[in-house]
Amino acid sequence: MSLQEAKKQAFNLSVSERLTLVSLIIKSLQSELNSKVNPIDEQSSAYISDNFLRDRLGTERTALIHQMRGLLKTDKAAPTDAEVQSMLEERLVEKYLQ
Repeated sequence: MSLQEAKKQAFNLSVSERLTLVSLIIKSLQSELNSKVNPIDEQSSAYISDNFLRDRLGTERTALIHQMRGLLKTDKAAPTDAEVQSMLEERLVEKYLQ
């Protein structure tokens, strides 16, 4: 089957069938590339890749945490313990009266 024929037939497939096809193509490419790479090189590149991803995720997570902290900031002072207790009591009364 030529590439042009495969392209035409791919558009006739359902979404799930196309996703399965893409997954199979990726797996075949990975296995072919892995067989061409030295096992030592593969281990070191996997190590580098894992560390890069871990660092990248850590950086993104840190940025998200800082962003969420910013969302929580207000110009008002934090409520006192008595105010929090009062809010909780009000909420419980509302909850049980409904």
